[in-house]
Amino acid sequence: MAENSLERRSERTRTTKETDISLTLCLDGSGKAEIDTGIPFVDHMLDLFARHGLFDLTVKASGDIAVDYHHTVEDLGIVLGEAFKEALGDKKGIVRYGFFLLPMDETLVRAALDLSNRPLFVYKVEAPVLFVRDFNIALFKEFFQAFANSCGANLHLTLEYGEEPHHVAEALFKGFARALDMATRIDPRQADSLPSTKGLLT
Repeated sequence: MAENSLERRSERTRTTKETDISLTLCLDGSGKAEIDTGIPFVDHMLDLFARHGLFDLTVKASGDIAVDYHHTVEDLGIVLGEAFKEALGDKKGIVRYGFFLLPMDETLVRAALDLSNRPLFVYKVEAPVLFVRDFNIALFKEFFQAFANSCGANLHLTLEYGEEPHHVAEALFKGFARALDMATRIDPRQADSLPSTKGLLT
């Protein structure tokens, strides 16, 4: 859908028996977000993600959250990854790699990724406390795994240290956003070529 233009955009929808998700994304935005997933803590994380990645993002999701949050959280990762892949188009000119070391009070998270079109996910996050109210932040592993798979990203997330679960989750999403912002930027020195000696990303 998107070529290298001033505004790389995507619109995605996904409907299953478990979830119904509509999402719009602009990579070259200013961090505007309208998020409604039915899960307030996830809304907060996606709002932070958009703001710190400077992505314009709208999300409307409904799911079987009376059963569990799992399906909604995982499917959001799928749709967001699809949107990034579509918005990146042919990927000419992108920086491709992104990384960020993000402090959040007592917490430190390392995020690194490669938009290589070869999905791989490494998640080294062992928080001593997992629940923020009724939300288990361990579910975010499913979100990031789904993103890596559907976007075709090599994504590594590591909790260097941290205790408070809200801080851990927030640092993960902010660090992920900053790394993704770096990787998706256009480098004017190579605007018409792919960042690969092979001539393709696969």
